[in-house]
Amino acid sequence: MLSLITFVPLIAAAIILLIPSKQKEFIRILSLIASGIQIVLAVIIWKMFDPSLTGINDATKFQLVEKWHWISLEFGNYGFYADYFLGVDGLSVTMVILSAVVSFIAVISSWTIEKSVKGYFILFNVLNTAMMGSFVALDFFLFYVFWELMLVPMYFLIGIWGGVNREYASIKFFIYTFFGSVFMLLAGIGLYMSVIDPETGKNTFNMVVMTNPANFLPDSIFAGVNTTWRLIGFFALFIGFAIKIPMFPFHTWLPDAHVEAPTPISVILAGVLLKLGGYGLLRVNFPIFPDIFQNWTWWIAAFGAINIVYGAFCAIAQKDLKKMIAYSSVSHMGYVLLGIAAVNAEGMSGAVMQMFSHGIITSMLFLLVGVIYDRAHTREIEKFGGLASYMPKYTGFVMIAFFASLGLPGLSGFVAEAFVFLGSFSAENTRLLATISTLGILLSAAYLLWAMKRIFFGTRKEGAAYDVTDDGHGHGHAHFHDWKGPIDLDTRELVMLAPLCLFVILLGVYPSLILDLMMPGLNQLVQVLSVTQSVAGF
Repeated sequence: MLSLITFVPLIAAAIILLIPSKQKEFIRILSLIASGIQIVLAVIIWKMFDPSLTGINDATKFQLVEKWHWISLEFGNYGFYADYFLGVDGLSVTMVILSAVVSFIAVISSWTIEKSVKGYFILFNVLNTAMMGSFVALDFFLFYVFWELMLVPMYFLIGIWGGVNREYASIKFFIYTFFGSVFMLLAGIGLYMSVIDPETGKNTFNMVVMTNPANFLPDSIFAGVNTTWRLIGFFALFIGFAIKIPMFPFHTWLPDAHVEAPTPISVILAGVLLKLGGYGLLRVNFPIFPDIFQNWTWWIAAFGAINIVYGAFCAIAQKDLKKMIAYSSVSHMGYVLLGIAAVNAEGMSGAVMQMFSHGIITSMLFLLVGVIYDRAHTREIEKFGGLASYMPKYTGFVMIAFFASLGLPGLSGFVAEAFVFLGSFSAENTRLLATISTLGILLSAAYLLWAMKRIFFGTRKEGAAYDVTDDGHGHGHAHFHDWKGPIDLDTRELVMLAPLCLFVILLGVYPSLILDLMMPGLNQLVQVLSVTQSVAGF
């Protein structure tokens, strides 16, 4: 099941390779079918998954497990062994659902791509496989292969199909992410040389085995508790995941990548790729080095608070609507760090809920920016005004997305932030930082409501991106320059936005739909992380 949901898009990419480039419609439909199959499989996995049987450091608690020997090489007294090891717990299932939903919506958004359609969808499907594989892999080498595989298609998708400064943005994205990946690779090699699989007696990349301190060789560099080498290993992994989140000061690649990327790739970037950073912390970093994590929770929460406040101030200063939403992503991903650093079930469940909710909300926001850019060929906030009178459907979706982003009760953003603050206020070492972080809620309301006022209310400004003509009966009709379609949302755009809107409302009134999936596993992770600083304890 997990192999199928992972490699269906790759199979579609292989088929597209054999299809003539002029068969654009068939290529689009095939990609949509592949993403649709992923949606069906994600629902099946969700229904098959039993949340009560989940665990962090017990391989028997992972479900739908697929495992067999993949690489086995002998070099004298040394060997290289890696397994094809897939499995899911509550954290993985949540992210699998998110990835399937966002990818499906992004394919629909890609329908208007006309430049090199064949190449675009090949790269898109490879990226889809890499993202899904990262969420289900339990062998570090396999996880790293999927992690690195995401770099190449994303680099070209931004660099070829992006905006005016696409080359700069794509290179910056690649360098930042690859820089973090190098540290991850070094940490992974160190872990491999330090850990022995109790079943085979050989070195292993098995991430579940790595979470048990009894499996570390006594004379290995990562053996013991609170050693210098364990600190180095922890931060080598942490930097790789922090860049992906992105955490201040590694965040500067994100606004450039978002602004230059085409709309569907912005959706993938915000909806799924950023979440891999938080997922990596919870799946790899903290369970393997819980002793080091315990000593650095205050600093992790501090950087989360910086993300929240700094990102919000940057968003207020933006004149470009897409860049404003990009900086809002920097701000909102800070809640993930703050919740994780609380080291309690409430904070961590809030962090994972924030990852899921933010993935849905920002996907919706970037789609909405793409809709208005298609018509106006500008994203400058001051170029609009009074649009609510002429685009009521569009205005309604924007209002729901904005209110969800600022944390209005009844919508998913509120639930996530409420749990993060509940957890961080409960933990003594993060209480002050949580208090400071509440400023982010006020600032979010400021930049979102201010943008809404300038774009949708009041009257049309001089030199605006659209004109208004009188039909002779006292009714004005707006039209965008060089835009041939309907001014309000068309059917394709409604199909993209309606499911995301439904998720935002459904999770706002019934968050248990997601919380019940992840809570047992997160409770067990908290038990691993909350222990005393002793070998016997952790």
